Amino acid sequence: MVSPLPRVFFITGTDTHVGKTYCAVKILQAFNAAGFSTIGLKPLASGSERNSAGELRNEDALKLQAAASIDLPYSKVNVFSFEPPIAPHIAANLSGVSINAEALAQATLNTIRQYPSDIVVIEGAGGWKLPLNETEIMPDYLAILSRELDVEIILIVGMKLGCLNHALLSMESIEHFTKNHPVKFLAWIPNSPQGEMPYLQENIEYLSQRFPLISVNTIHSRYPYIIFITLIKLIQA
Repeated sequence: MVSPLPRVFFITGTDTHVGKTYCAVKILQAFNAAGFSTIGLKPLASGSERNSAGELRNEDALKLQAAASIDLPYSKVNVFSFEPPIAPHIAANLSGVSINAEALAQATLNTIRQYPSDIVVIEGAGGWKLPLNETEIMPDYLAILSRELDVEIILIVGMKLGCLNHALLSMESIEHFTKNHPVKFLAWIPNSPQGEMPYLQENIEYLSQRFPLISVNTIHSRYPYIIFITLIKLIQA
């Protein structure tokens, strides 16, 4: 009997340090609480540290591993891990490692086949157009995944000065991508990881007017689950 395909959510951001992991973990926890089986993946990461055994471990990947309802070996959660906190493709070159979209996608597909679940949350690295190598970017990885999976994109917008430009550029690029691939732009989530910016609500309203059908409420540490209850309602609609 063939297992049904899981819902696959790809978490990307307008930049690095916008709260992708925080949001991905909360999404996993919300689905767990709703009775779904989940796995969390971060296929590519830099800024990793060595544990007592000398193995590279990435803090964000460890959080996803811990938050999922299905226990995966670390090597399945984080396939490519690099120590320097720099762009992964540069870190890979320094390490003599080759990254390409096909290898990254096949590793993800193999894990999803090996560990069936209702929900798969995949966190990207950096921003939407993160380079994988000299010719490929993260969307090329998603394009390969979309041949076998229904992938839905969630964009985390770091709410700080300059966020409108970053958000619009990312959203327009994602929309263009979805017109050429069977991938859905599900939602965008405003996040304030470094504290509330001046005129936060006005910035959110501006983006909501531009993308009214995919915007979701803002998220704060004071009431983090409101956004994810809203998100699950959106997904189940």
